Amino acid sequence: MLSARRLTKHFGARAIFEDLDLTVPRGGFTVLLGPSGCGKSTLFNVLTGAVTRSRGEVHWEGRRLSNLAHTAAYMHQKDLLLPWMNLLENAMLPAVIARKDRGETRNRAEALLVRFGLEGCGAMAPKEASGGMRQRCALVRTLMFERELVLLDEPLSALDAITRSGLQQVLLRLQSEFSRTILMITHDVEEALLLADEVWICSGAPMRILDRIEPPGVKPRRADDPALVEARSHILQRLQKEADDAAR
Repeated sequence: MLSARRLTKHFGARAIFEDLDLTVPRGGFTVLLGPSGCGKSTLFNVLTGAVTRSRGEVHWEGRRLSNLAHTAAYMHQKDLLLPWMNLLENAMLPAVIARKDRGETRNRAEALLVRFGLEGCGAMAPKEASGGMRQRCALVRTLMFERELVLLDEPLSALDAITRSGLQQVLLRLQSEFSRTILMITHDVEEALLLADEVWICSGAPMRILDRIEPPGVKPRRADDPALVEARSHILQRLQKEADDAAR
């Protein structure tokens, strides 16, 4: 289980978030949903230690940690593939850096590329691959870290609707087939409801958790499910009310 207590970050006199309490159950898929600029990515940077927190505690499986840099695999919004490496070499990178057996690493990366729909694409340069292919490769690279906890920062936001829909199913596999614990950021309400076990609705900055919602039905869910459509409407109304209140 991932938990954070009284997590706070200030930049000078500006509060990004204050006294956040977060709990992500082991094996769960939790999604942070909120407007752009509310502090979601800063929260991930604080959790991973890229940005120093002002106060608070972070725990993983009952152990207090200074940060999650060596505990979580972190996939950013951009794929961050190295242009001078092909897709297979990019996928292998975490294990190569960790000095694991190169032959075993190559076999595992090739198997994952096949599993994620990239069979025969390992020799391609990133510039030759589509956006969806690049994101699939980035997801394989994330799995190659072999870390149970995965942080996903809007990994599908730059993709077209059809590619995005297909990759949402890939993200579900991280939980169902690879037993990962996932904390993901998005500002897409429908995406949050399709993927999450629990959705945290976030306010604008300074960020706070307005509500926690369990999406209706079992996964895989359908976007046209009446219960999901109703939940989407409820969340949008909640976010709009928050925006209207902040504007007054």
